[in-house]
Amino acid sequence: MAEEVKSVLLIGGAGFLGLHLIQQFYDMASKPEICVFDVRPLPEKLSKQFTFNPDDIKFFKGDLTSEDSVTEAIKLTSANVVVHAASPMHGGEASIYELVNVKGTRNILDVCKKMKVSTFVYTSSAGVIFNGQDVHNADETWPIPEVPMDAYNETKAIAEDMVLKSNDPENGFYTVALRPAGIFGPGDRQLVPGLRTVAKLGQSKFQIGDNNNLFDWTYAGNVADAHVLAAEKLLNPETRDNVAGETFFITNDTPAYFWALARTVWKADNHIDKHVIVLKRPVAILAGYLSEFFSKLLGKEPGLTPFRVKIVCAYRYHNISKAKKYLGYKPRVDIEQGIMNTLAWMDEGLD
Repeated sequence: MAEEVKSVLLIGGAGFLGLHLIQQFYDMASKPEICVFDVRPLPEKLSKQFTFNPDDIKFFKGDLTSEDSVTEAIKLTSANVVVHAASPMHGGEASIYELVNVKGTRNILDVCKKMKVSTFVYTSSAGVIFNGQDVHNADETWPIPEVPMDAYNETKAIAEDMVLKSNDPENGFYTVALRPAGIFGPGDRQLVPGLRTVAKLGQSKFQIGDNNNLFDWTYAGNVADAHVLAAEKLLNPETRDNVAGETFFITNDTPAYFWALARTVWKADNHIDKHVIVLKRPVAILAGYLSEFFSKLLGKEPGLTPFRVKIVCAYRYHNISKAKKYLGYKPRVDIEQGIMNTLAWMDEGLD
């Protein structure tokens, strides 16, 4: 008989994806107790798109690298499910990724085992298989490259490996790793806000690459749905064996040409460029190196880098047949509606 999600500890639950995780677990029929574990509190004001009552959510301020801190949080909640969705944003120092993604994940896994938590869901990244080369319709058999793209994805891959190897059916500890691709939605601080800024600066007329590369984007609410489904499948003895110790790509299942999302955002803001200036990939990479060089001399952040060019110009789309079959996953919010939700959140002017 399937066990219900009785109490869930959301590590990183005050962040972008975390708010969507709260909402999806809050909406469960079983009405589990929800506790957020984070270094920062929940926002004082929530978007109208989040309908959960903050007063119903427990909060524990803690350090995920501290054994005592994680232990105390699990004791407080008696959690039978732990979701680890904490991770620094792209563009940081390698040391912070090592601390959070590797040391932090190792600590959480060890404490969960010690505290007899049965179910562990980890938010990995589709980027763990990306090293700058094209990714065409990749499924979970696609190898993780020996030379990673960056420190973020390198440490995510290390953490994912730890999570999968920690799966221990003999001792009643079940783990799964989800690999979302291109997350956006209300609370997003990078993708859609960045695209709006590009348009305001008059830079939307520039296109890097020929826009023939298919790319996966995923609405954050759909990613959160996948986490709930994964937890439920791990708690059910009839479905557990197909999920425990496994990875699953999570996308909106609608790969699109890279610049399609940007132009959808700009069109929604009534911003349409009549003429587009296309920078071919080799030219853009050269410009990226020059941008890095002169920005370093001036002590500024470069606007264009070879890394960004490679991402923008690469094919990166994935096959989610495994998630459909074993998690019962199906994206509920399509890309266009997801963009509308994100822009509506931005227009609310919330932090």
